[in-house]
Amino acid sequence: MSAAIDITAVGMVTAVGLDAPSSCAAMRARLDGFQETRFTAGNGDWLKGAPIPLPRNWIGEKRLAHLVAAAICEAFETVPQARGQTALILCLPEEARPGRPLRDNATLLRRIAEIVEVEPQTSTRIVAHGRPSGHVALDRARKMIAAGETAYVMIAGVDSYLTAASTAHYLSEERLLTADNPNGFIPGEAAASILCKPAERGGFRLFGLGLSRELASIYNADDLPLRGDGMTNAYNTAFQETGMEMNKLGYRISDLIGEQFWFKQTALASLRLLRGRHEFQDLWSPAESLGNVGAAVVPLMIGMAWTAARKGYAAGNPVLVEASNDAGACGAAVLATRVA
Repeated sequence: MSAAIDITAVGMVTAVGLDAPSSCAAMRARLDGFQETRFTAGNGDWLKGAPIPLPRNWIGEKRLAHLVAAAICEAFETVPQARGQTALILCLPEEARPGRPLRDNATLLRRIAEIVEVEPQTSTRIVAHGRPSGHVALDRARKMIAAGETAYVMIAGVDSYLTAASTAHYLSEERLLTADNPNGFIPGEAAASILCKPAERGGFRLFGLGLSRELASIYNADDLPLRGDGMTNAYNTAFQETGMEMNKLGYRISDLIGEQFWFKQTALASLRLLRGRHEFQDLWSPAESLGNVGAAVVPLMIGMAWTAARKGYAAGNPVLVEASNDAGACGAAVLATRVA
């Protein structure tokens, strides 16, 4: 049995803001962090990316440690009593991903602990599934809270596609947005965190969660046609947990990184499940401002929804947050502000 959990605080470090309020305000205003990078696009042009403007030119694991530590500290500032009684679930890029910006997860955890000034937790979980890592982390978080293992769970994600090996690989696969390729993504980087606790009245609550796998993934060897089965199943599982149908949904936030494949997947899931009369359901995506931020995207999208609900500009209630990766892993979560 999984406990109901609330999101009680968030933190962000992005290309459009070094904290959650400024990042969310910039994304709401449709501002972006796109600029020329130090990488070439292969045709002599500089590659467009969305780097985070930091005061120091940290690179590699040190850079990612500072990014995610800042996001974690921001969440702790809102709920200071959570320090010392919080388990950490860290969302990271896939282990086998070309150009992965990390070499050693243990070293990253030690760096984070030093910056945040907490003791390294032996119970810290690593979830390395790229973009949908946050959905797996949510499932683990609610099980940990249901079992009474911890009072709070911090889900934090950090990732970067702005490495030489990563940009070279995705350029060779023709997956980056360039003047010669409109069907590509913009590489970005980000860190985000969400602090989870047992549900209380009036909180921003996780109501449903679905995990699935798409056999016709973007790299599927059998060249299977995309029917959206994986994301449809993830949606359906999340809706079954809530006891609602998709026509009651307020809006969606998706990790649409820019390639047609992902838009098609999201559209197919909607077409297969949306029935009956319904209001307009808006679709938001942080990639419009930040590009592809990998494993940071689910905590970031939940942070967007949490901020929108608190500030009164959410496009509806509840919200569905979805993400998927190149290997076909799909996740969907339904969250809402509970008023009674």
